[in-house]
Amino acid sequence: MCGRYVTPEQAALEREYGIGPRQSVEQVFRQSYNVAPTDEVPVLRVVREIAGSREVTGMRWGLIPFSAHGQPTAYSTINATIESLETAPTWRGPWRRSQRCVMPCVGFYEWHVNLDGSKQPYFIRPTEDGATFPLAGLWDRSITPSGEVIESCAVITMPANDLLARIHNAKRRMPAILAHQDVDTWLRGTPEQAKAILRAYPSDAMVAWPVSTRVNSTKNNGPDLIQPIDVPPRPLDLFGSADA
Repeated sequence: MCGRYVTPEQAALEREYGIGPRQSVEQVFRQSYNVAPTDEVPVLRVVREIAGSREVTGMRWGLIPFSAHGQPTAYSTINATIESLETAPTWRGPWRRSQRCVMPCVGFYEWHVNLDGSKQPYFIRPTEDGATFPLAGLWDRSITPSGEVIESCAVITMPANDLLARIHNAKRRMPAILAHQDVDTWLRGTPEQAKAILRAYPSDAMVAWPVSTRVNSTKNNGPDLIQPIDVPPRPLDLFGSADA
């Protein structure tokens, strides 16, 4: 799953995702080090009504289906499982309508459950300095009875790679991360083409380290949250068979 992450600076959005003078960046996005559900996040999509141009726009994280008339659901919609994209009522509409998007991410947090039941947060980012993860997502548009238009999104999740399976050992899931060369196919391709490029991001292309439990509170937000900390060695529960 993916429940907290770090958004890029505006310049990185424009540089890494090919947003030029004719490709809209509708608003200025300030970098957040502790993005949480219901926050507005930067989302990359294509505008099919304007010759398929790319744009970065803000959306609510936590998808509100078209049929919900702008009312958030009683269940969590921040993550869309890859196994249910074509069948679950919440996801199949956006999937059929090719309402796919990219949620740019500097890195994300996952929690490891220790043998004593405590949880240690980890920060995971690309091995390449300055790079971002293009998280595969879905978006939808819902209209309230008063006519307000709400656009919202969800991160697609899938079975974890080896590294994330050891860290996120309670559920062994991870966000679906696109290769940068596949972003255009994800945004513009057919559903069949898009589904074909969803695969586990390689463990050796990401790095992880333990961080402070201050990230547990959405009140905390700053670069200190992603700084590595020293934790007591736990070889069995992180790398051995104790959690298998």
